Amino acid sequence: MRKRKGRSHEKRVADVNRIYDQYSKTGLSNREIWKRYIYPVWGICERQFYNLLKVDGGGETATRELQAEGFLFPELFDEDERRRADYFKKDPE
Repeated sequence: MRKRKGRSHEKRVADVNRIYDQYSKTGLSNREIWKRYIYPVWGICERQFYNLLKVDGGGETATRELQAEGFLFPELFDEDERRRADYFKKDPE
């Protein structure tokens, strides 16, 4: 019988894969990506890093659902939508 993975595991897989995808395009080695960007945030060993890269994270929709999970109204969450720069100013010009 296999152990069921929780939501925190799904979030870690999604976040590690997102960070890896972001920096692998720059030409950094896997070890440098782990050392500079993964280990300081998650504190996992290099072997665990490689194991998380092998896990199927459920695709882009699962990542967006996990990112929106902490919001009060997740259905309004849209990563592509940017807030205007003058949104918080008292007297916008």
